Amino acid sequence: MADDLGIGDVGCFGNNTIRTPNIDRLAKEGVKLTHHISAASLCSPSRSAFLTGRYPIRTGMTGHNDYEVLMWNAASGGLPSNETTFAKILKQQGYSTGIIGKWHLGVNCESRNDFCHHPLNHGFDYFFGIPFSLINDCEASRPSEMLLDNKKQLKFYAQIFTITVLTLVVIKLLHLMTVPWKLFIFAFFGSIFLLYWYVAVAFLPHWNCILIRNFDIVEQPMDLELKVSQIVEEARAFITRNKNGPFLLFVSFLHIHTPYYTTKRFRGRSKHDLYGDNIEEMDWMVGEILEAIDKEGLVNNTFTYFTSDHGAYLEGMEGSPHLKGFNGIYRGGKGMGGLEGGIRVPGILRWPGIIPTNTSVDKPTSLMDIFTTVTKLGGGTLPQDRIIDGKDLMPLVQGTAPNSEHEFMFHYCNEYLHAVRWQDTNSNTTWKVHYISPKFREGANACYDSKLCPCIGQNVIHHIQPLLFNLSSDPFEGNPLSNVSVVYGDVIQKIQLAVAHHNSTLHPVPQQLYGLKNIWDPRLQLCCGTFPLCWCSKESSS
Repeated sequence: MADDLGIGDVGCFGNNTIRTPNIDRLAKEGVKLTHHISAASLCSPSRSAFLTGRYPIRTGMTGHNDYEVLMWNAASGGLPSNETTFAKILKQQGYSTGIIGKWHLGVNCESRNDFCHHPLNHGFDYFFGIPFSLINDCEASRPSEMLLDNKKQLKFYAQIFTITVLTLVVIKLLHLMTVPWKLFIFAFFGSIFLLYWYVAVAFLPHWNCILIRNFDIVEQPMDLELKVSQIVEEARAFITRNKNGPFLLFVSFLHIHTPYYTTKRFRGRSKHDLYGDNIEEMDWMVGEILEAIDKEGLVNNTFTYFTSDHGAYLEGMEGSPHLKGFNGIYRGGKGMGGLEGGIRVPGILRWPGIIPTNTSVDKPTSLMDIFTTVTKLGGGTLPQDRIIDGKDLMPLVQGTAPNSEHEFMFHYCNEYLHAVRWQDTNSNTTWKVHYISPKFREGANACYDSKLCPCIGQNVIHHIQPLLFNLSSDPFEGNPLSNVSVVYGDVIQKIQLAVAHHNSTLHPVPQQLYGLKNIWDPRLQLCCGTFPLCWCSKESSS
């Protein structure tokens, strides 16, 4: 699974300027899913849905306002322990299970070492990677990506409040003038609040950008130059030591999230600056992992899947607006809940002798389908005590089923339903209705520079008459149907009934990305060494 890779960034999905020979080879040896949809256009919600086969709205993994993903390693939110991942099911079936790379679904709940959200408590036997995500703050030369680069403002106000408190204390002690206790208390707690946030941001590289092996911190902060070789070697080693038994390996790349950190070997090689370099480096990593499968003679009995967690980031990295992704013919991108560019992702399946080669499936499929597909392939049983939204892909890709089992798909931006698609098998048409859309900058395909679109509020458009698009003939979503046409009324009515039924299946659950669940809590901070300095480099010294 790539991070923030656009469907238009890959050769086999239409790109002719970025070289992705290994991903393209995978497609030639298997099936391309050209109508493959993420359950969310942001990391944490999408990845939770991928692992559980359930919409994020069912698991409490939807964002809220400016807290749309998990913001800290030391937040108490995360993938709930009562959710069942496909790794947990396959582990019960005797599989060795591992995840290498990005997690971003939480770590602790109530203490620094309860690990309630940790991969090893969600069915994985082995974890080597980063519990958070690669962000600009992990590279010292980049501007902060957290809290919209308010570090300087926080520092300034914290200093002002602190000086004010000290001045008031001196005045009080020397009896220079009468100081109301309310003013003193306000200034004191104001300075504490601002210092808390400034400290949290100032230590971000040490607190969020860390490398873990199972439960042990091995790099804090992590050395980005080592990550590519470490991830590749860990994947190879996992395959080799588990080659004689059934195994599940989830390689979750740090590429191609900002800051697009690329090792020296691949810098300057592509036609698209650091962004293209980063993709070409990831493609090399894919090739190395496929070679490990080949070397161990496992090709014919290994089910291989490649995808991205959601669409490409279009706003561009701050200071380098040309460093942004490409979502092909589709409108919108990362963070734009209902627009196709944010949720249509590359999907490739390979299993020689079982799945056809060099073919495409253009029926609606979902990242959530991997849960059901892998569970059944591994001999497991789907949970019966909850709704599973993922479907089995095998009948569709093997050609024994003419249509996807997804009649409807629901597209959320945080907890707000922005759009719904309907696969009308009678007319062989896929329709999509939009209830809410982001407001773009004039003449642009994005909302801001270096800032995600909002899901609600003044900077979105609420369509009193929902917009309806025929995705089969208008994949860009540029020409909505007239709202006075007979077709419009019939389709909207059909989709409205589906929304009503969908809503009836939703039940209140604890929200994992809201409020106090998604703020920095020093009690939960992972630390190698003495808090708050937290520094170690066990991997590079070994």
